[in-house]
Amino acid sequence: MEDTAKTFITLGVLLLLGLITDSIGRRTRLPRVTLLLVFGFLIGPSGIGFLNPDDGKWFSLVTAISLVMIGFLLGEKLAFSSLRQHGKFVLWLSAAEVVATALVVLIGLLLTGVRMDIALLLAGVAPATDPAATTDVVHETRADGAFTSTLLGIVAVDDAWGLIVFSLMLTAAQALSGQGDIATPLLTGAWELGGALLLGICLGIPMAFLTGRVRPGEPTLVEALGLVFLCGGIAIWLKVSFLLASMVLGCVVANMARHHDRPFHAIEGIDWPFMILFFILAGASLEAKAVYQVGLLGAAYIIFRVLGRLLGAWAGGVLSHADPLLGRWMGMALMPQAGVALGMALVATHHRPDLGEVIMPVVIGSTVLFEVIGPVMTRVGLVRAGEVRSR
Repeated sequence: MEDTAKTFITLGVLLLLGLITDSIGRRTRLPRVTLLLVFGFLIGPSGIGFLNPDDGKWFSLVTAISLVMIGFLLGEKLAFSSLRQHGKFVLWLSAAEVVATALVVLIGLLLTGVRMDIALLLAGVAPATDPAATTDVVHETRADGAFTSTLLGIVAVDDAWGLIVFSLMLTAAQALSGQGDIATPLLTGAWELGGALLLGICLGIPMAFLTGRVRPGEPTLVEALGLVFLCGGIAIWLKVSFLLASMVLGCVVANMARHHDRPFHAIEGIDWPFMILFFILAGASLEAKAVYQVGLLGAAYIIFRVLGRLLGAWAGGVLSHADPLLGRWMGMALMPQAGVALGMALVATHHRPDLGEVIMPVVIGSTVLFEVIGPVMTRVGLVRAGEVRSR
């Protein structure tokens, strides 16, 4: 009973303090995501030690709930009506920045003398993004326009491209080592991507046609949450990407639910409390010593990832003949990086445990940096694109 009381008190305190942090963010130019992460860091093990995410299993639950909601809402951005306007730019920019980021990191690390297998694994991790932080900055700034729509579309498909690139890089690293089954990383990546697509479609079709009947025009909160949570749970059980599965679910509903006026309205109103907890807990999980352990390899990785992002967005903008603003500022807006990168690093070290002591500190340390500074850069990109509404 004492543990239950402690959990409830902790949740209540975090939500109220998160609300205060959100209010501070509204009065400054710092994104509330960054403020919540810093706040979580200060009260976490690396700070005063008030909160330790490892003490409770509810951290992983809050994380999963937040991400499946984000994924479902991002799926709306892949509606055919939106893709007809911005689909070409989303495709070119997302593919270009993923490929360019991986190649720039790979070539850059090799030129600095890093071993080929280490460079391959870090290049595979580099394209991963943080959809939660990016979308929250968009919602906080109330940004709207072609740049914003393209940004959200890229975030929705970015990790699918990234998963393919990571699987290829991991396979190449396996081949260099001469250890293990080379086909396994490719099969794992194919299942994680293909299984997520199949699950999202299989649940999205009945959701599109059956929901929105109790209350005409929009699904009830129970209908929406029930199917989104079901999708996330089955995805975790099947060991496929629950983020991609929920995105596909939202995409199918957005395109097939003709009788829905507002198919995403029910979830849009309740996601923020979960996001407050998610970002505070994520901040509490950050370790200061990880930054110090990065060293020259980590610094090179960070620099080349930034360059790859900027170069890829510029190249994608040129290839798609997009508005120069898209290519100029999209790379900066796509800087946040978080959990997906850490997951990829864990998979990489599972297949190459001999490189774990090199890969993990670099990815963790760089993630701390990109998670805190990335949302600020996203906000700058949106401001420079001229799509941030005044408060």
